[in-house]
Amino acid sequence: MKFCTLTLVLCASTVIAAPPQQRDRLLTLELAPGETKQVTEAEKWDLIKAGTHFIDITDYADLHSASANRLQAAAVTFPSSVSQQTAVKAILPKLNKSNLQSTLEKFVSYQTRYYKSATGKQSSEWLLQQVQTILSVSNATANVSARAFTHSWGQSSVIATIPGKSTNIIAIGAHQDSINQDNPSSGRAPGADDDGSGSMTILEAMRVLLTDSKVAAGQAANTVEFQWYSAEEAGLLGSQAIFQDYKNRGKVVKAMLQQDMTGYVKKGVKESVGVITDYVDAGLTAFIKKVVTAYCSIPYVETECGYACSDHASASKAGYPSAFVIEAAFEDTSQFIHSAQDTISTVSFDHMLEHAKMTVGFAYELAFASL
Repeated sequence: MKFCTLTLVLCASTVIAAPPQQRDRLLTLELAPGETKQVTEAEKWDLIKAGTHFIDITDYADLHSASANRLQAAAVTFPSSVSQQTAVKAILPKLNKSNLQSTLEKFVSYQTRYYKSATGKQSSEWLLQQVQTILSVSNATANVSARAFTHSWGQSSVIATIPGKSTNIIAIGAHQDSINQDNPSSGRAPGADDDGSGSMTILEAMRVLLTDSKVAAGQAANTVEFQWYSAEEAGLLGSQAIFQDYKNRGKVVKAMLQQDMTGYVKKGVKESVGVITDYVDAGLTAFIKKVVTAYCSIPYVETECGYACSDHASASKAGYPSAFVIEAAFEDTSQFIHSAQDTISTVSFDHMLEHAKMTVGFAYELAFASL
């Protein structure tokens, strides 16, 4: 999640260095809707250190120009209630905490998942392999697929596609990169909660979703995609690249749900699922509340996180309805993120399991919905 402080330091040899002309160029940041500022790379990190939210739109002018000039997109009407309880509740028991733990343990073992580092590249390759393995051992007869969405930096984003009867997409996302605020390029950044927890939550949800015979056979009304974004911490770069590409190719995304941090439970605070209510699609958010109520054993709490606080903002820029769910009310989320202390010891796998339940329910309900 991009809301903590960072300090720019000299990088180690593990970092994939940018050419001098790229290091010295001015970057364009959007600080609020329609409010932009040009900064150097060092000034960009200073803004993050000051706690300023932004999207780095430097290389995504087409996406943001279209957003500024686009007529109001036709709103998607989401279901007024959940309708797939029998099917969803049949597969929810297949969610496995041991899977959540073992995959997260591997994900946090990399020195850092910083998007320009060698280990950030390696972690994305490992993640793609895990996704491909899940697809290959499933009973899917539909043309399921997984691919790396490559970027100019080292770490790729990862996209898994479960086709339905239409090409309309239900997208479920998390960001895979991590960062250390004191040494972003090479400092130890396990990123267990931010956002290893979200990444492994949706990985396990995808595995269980594919155990449903109708989903595996491509009988859902809509296509479901699971997406793991690179370079969220640097200004939502990976998700911008994906949603700009989708908009340019005329892809229809009916709903996008981001999960950034799903594992931390603050001591003394009632456990809940945080549903973000600012800078999101109101109809989709209202439906997510129904999903949490139907499929989770803990309640939701409404909360806000500010402008451009995670990758759902990129989907919104492309004109796609987006929403964001987090581990708690924003003020009760983990304070260990962006540091070497964001370790697996801070994560509750029971809490991740609740988010996985919500993810499976969300994916199944909208996969079979007429939108």
